[in-house]
Amino acid sequence: MTTEAMTRSNRQLAFVTDLNKCIGCQTCTVACKRLWSKNPGQDYMYWRNVETAPGLGYPKNWPEKGGGYRNDELQKGKRPGLADYGVPFEFDYEDRLFKGVKGRVRPRPSARWAPNWEDDQGAGDFPNNYYFYLPRMCNHCEKPACLEACPSDAIYKRVQDGLVVINLDKCDGKKDCIEACPYAKPYFNGVSQQANKCFGCFPRVEKGVAPACVAQCVGRAMHVGYLDDPDSSVYKLVRTWKVALPLYAEFGTRPNVYYVPPFLGPMMEDGMGKTARDAKIPLALLEKMFGSEVKNVLAVLGKERDRKRKNKPSEIMDVLIGARSADMMMSPLT
Repeated sequence: MTTEAMTRSNRQLAFVTDLNKCIGCQTCTVACKRLWSKNPGQDYMYWRNVETAPGLGYPKNWPEKGGGYRNDELQKGKRPGLADYGVPFEFDYEDRLFKGVKGRVRPRPSARWAPNWEDDQGAGDFPNNYYFYLPRMCNHCEKPACLEACPSDAIYKRVQDGLVVINLDKCDGKKDCIEACPYAKPYFNGVSQQANKCFGCFPRVEKGVAPACVAQCVGRAMHVGYLDDPDSSVYKLVRTWKVALPLYAEFGTRPNVYYVPPFLGPMMEDGMGKTARDAKIPLALLEKMFGSEVKNVLAVLGKERDRKRKNKPSEIMDVLIGARSADMMMSPLT
């Protein structure tokens, strides 16, 4: 089967996360973990995780690993080492949480990195320190680098929904997909000697049920829908209003996971608590992550927010508020 055939799909399922509503609770992470990655060799795998930005992320420093495309040419990136995931991680829960021997010097955990290692750290100096949460998953790209890099044709896009899936009957564990993905979302299972990754909860989607990360989001920060469905919130945010942007689009894989950038962040302030008009989250950081269009997006969102505050109609704000979770999970799913 040719690469073109393996990337052709009739429809494309896409995801949008409103970074103004993500509270970093990790409910999506836990929902995904408990449902899909509990098998041997998957302990360190978090197909869905929530990072603090700015930060190094998980695996450590993943935005600098390389991969993706440059001038439409596939790039070979660096394969993260186990230490970049925090493996192995030994923690004596029994002694630390229950015994507490007085006067005993307890050993430190062996890990130097792990998921959420730098939670809520961010950057900047008080009182103008800042951060926001960044949920991440497989982007189910339009041009998946993992698929093109796979030497055994084990990775393909599903025709019916565009989700990128690994056929484990074909995967021979060459790890090329791990090197090629610039988002570091395929993982290597040392027990099965195969690659594992998010497959978009396609068994749920086939039954008309939203993916677990979307369905379990307590802040209603996530939307899922087809990019050809004008009634879906995803279509409206991505195609109509263009206020949802991909992460690091310069990697060239054309991701189908989008983000509404943070526009509700706090303003700069002096030591006495007096606020200024400039946002604490630097525009340069948001442009680095989401591209130069982010400035216009922030302006649109700010304008629509002001309309809502003045009791004027704003369909964008109504969609982002998500009064009914069902309206954020597309119709139809199948």
